[in-house]
Amino acid sequence: MCGIVGYIGYEQAAPFLLHGLEKLEYRGYDSAGICLNDGSELIVKKAKGKLEELEKLTDYGKNIHGTVGIGHTRWATHGEPSDVNAHPHLSDSCRFAVVHNGIIENYLQLKEYLTAKGVTFRSKTDTEVIAQLIEYYYQGDLIDTVIKVLSKLDGSYALGVISKENPDEIIAVRKESPLIIGIGENENYIASDVPAILSKTRRIYRLENNEIAILRRDSIRIINTDKDEVRKEEETIQWDIDAAEKGGYEHFMFKEIMEQPKALHDTVNPRIKDGRIVLDEIKLTKEQLRQYRKINILACGSAYHVGVVAKYVFEKMLRIPVEADLASEFRYRDPIVDDKTLTIVISQSGETADTKEAMKEAQRRGSHVISIVNVVGSAIATESDEVIYTWAGPEIAVATTKAYSTQLAVVYLLAIYFAEMLGTITDAEYQYYLKELEALPDKIQEILDHEENIQYLASQLFHSRDVFFIGRNIDYALSLEGSLKLKEISYIHSEAYAAGELKHGTISLIEEGTLVIALATHEPLIAKTISNIEEVQTRGAYVLCLACENHQEVGSVAQSTIFIPQTCDMMLPSLAVIPLQLFAYYVASLKGCDIDKPRNLAKSVTVE
Repeated sequence: MCGIVGYIGYEQAAPFLLHGLEKLEYRGYDSAGICLNDGSELIVKKAKGKLEELEKLTDYGKNIHGTVGIGHTRWATHGEPSDVNAHPHLSDSCRFAVVHNGIIENYLQLKEYLTAKGVTFRSKTDTEVIAQLIEYYYQGDLIDTVIKVLSKLDGSYALGVISKENPDEIIAVRKESPLIIGIGENENYIASDVPAILSKTRRIYRLENNEIAILRRDSIRIINTDKDEVRKEEETIQWDIDAAEKGGYEHFMFKEIMEQPKALHDTVNPRIKDGRIVLDEIKLTKEQLRQYRKINILACGSAYHVGVVAKYVFEKMLRIPVEADLASEFRYRDPIVDDKTLTIVISQSGETADTKEAMKEAQRRGSHVISIVNVVGSAIATESDEVIYTWAGPEIAVATTKAYSTQLAVVYLLAIYFAEMLGTITDAEYQYYLKELEALPDKIQEILDHEENIQYLASQLFHSRDVFFIGRNIDYALSLEGSLKLKEISYIHSEAYAAGELKHGTISLIEEGTLVIALATHEPLIAKTISNIEEVQTRGAYVLCLACENHQEVGSVAQSTIFIPQTCDMMLPSLAVIPLQLFAYYVASLKGCDIDKPRNLAKSVTVE
C-alpha cells in the first residue's frame, strides 16, 4: 500500500525515482509525485492517476533537476485522489518535504493546533501535518526536530524527508510500516520494497521500529529516537531482478500462476530430509504442543482463506479445535485466548496492519505465535515467536496466487509435522501424506499444461454478471478464494457459499443463465454437492463444475466440467485453486481489466 523511493548521489535523481515508482506500482496507488532538491529550492511535481501522468508532466524526469530526491505513489486514505493530496507534501514555507506510508491517527488534533498557530494547510491528508510540524519545531537541527515530531505522532509511518536546510541528506524513519535502505557506491537509497532499488543495488538495511536513517552520498548513519547509534546487519538480496520482471509474460499475475510448481517445490523440498519433515524453525516440543487446547489462525484476505482451509486440515489431522479469524475483527471482540492457545498468523508481506495488531493482541493474552510469512525481516516475522518462511519469491501482482499456494503448502507441512508429534496419525499415513505433498508441484504443472481448456471456458462465460461459488467442507473453504480472485480482478459480482446453505435464502438469487461454479472434489460429500448442482440447474443456472478425474460422473450433471488430478482430500485445494486462478485471469483479460493493478486495491495493506 503506497510506495516510497528516495535517492541521494551524483546522478540526476528524477529518472531513477520514476523507475523506482514504476517497480512499486503493484502496491496499489491513485496518484504519484516526486520532489527534488535542485541546490537552491525544493521542486515538486505531482499528478493524479497512473504513473504515466507524472512521467508526461516531467518529460520522464528530464525537466526536473537535482541529485537528491524522494518519490511516492499514494493510495488514498485521507482526502480524495487529487494532485493536491498526492505526495510529497511541503511545509508552509516549502523548506521541508515529506513522503509517508501509513496513518497518523491524531492528525486532526495536530492540524487544529497548527492551524490555531497560523499554519496554512493545502491538502486534506494526514501526511501534510508531518511536514508542517517539522517546520514549526525546526530550530536549526533537523534530526532533533524529526525526533520531536515523532513524539507527537500516533499511528504508523514510514517517512522520507528532505529539506532546503540540509540539502545533502535524506532522513528516513520507520514505525510499523516497512522501509529499507539501499547501499550503493557514492549514492544511497530508500524504498518501501526491494524491487524499487534492485536496478541499483542488492545490499540493504531493513529499518526496525523507531529507527532513523541519515543518508548522505557516501555514508549511512542509523540511530534510535535517543540518538544512540544502531548497528545494523547488512542483507544481500539473493533473488534476481528477473524475478521482479514479467519475463515475457503479458502480466505478472499469469507469470506467478505459472511459477507455482517451482514455488511449491522451493517451499516443501528443502524441509524434507531422509523421508522426514524437518522444521528447524519450529522449537515447540511435544510436551508444549500437547498443552494447547485450541489453535487460533489470524489473517486477512486470501491469507484468511488459507486459514479457513487450515481449520479443516488441522482439526482433521490434530483433533484440536481451530478458529480461523479475520484479523481485523479479532482484536475488537475480546477474544478468548490464553497461554493454552497456539496462534498461527498468516501474511504474505509480513506487514499487514490488522494481522500484526491481532498478533500482538494474542501475545498480550499469553498465546505462543507461529507466523507464516514470505518477506524475510518483515514486522510479523520479527515479532512472532517463531516464523516459517514460504520462500515464494517476489509476488508483484496485487491478486495473490503463488503466495496463497505456498502458504497452503506450509499448512500441510505443519499439519503432518504436528500430527506425528501428537501421535494422531500412523507412520503409514505420515508417509502417504508426505508422498502426496512432494507430488503436488508435478500435478500442478499437469493442470497448467492444459490451461487452454480453461481459457476456452472463460471465453464462453466472461459476460456473466453474477457468479456464485459453492462447495462443502474443504471445497467451501476453497470457494472463498475462487470467488475473491474473480471479483478482485474482473470486477464481476461474485459470492461464495457453503453449498448446503443455498436453500436457506441465497437460492432465491438464481435465475436463468446465472453462473454457478461448483466445487466437488471432497469425496465424502460429492453426492450431496451433486444434489446442490441439480437444485440450481432446475432454476436456470449454468453450472461449471470442478472435480477430480477419478469422479467422471460429476461431469454428467454439469454443463461444463474441469477435472484435476487426484490427491489426498486435505491437499485438494492446492490443485483446485489453479483452474480458479486461471479462470479469473482469463475472464479479466477478456474484459480488458488492469489485471496486475486492480482498481482500489493495494498489495500490502499497511493501514487498518
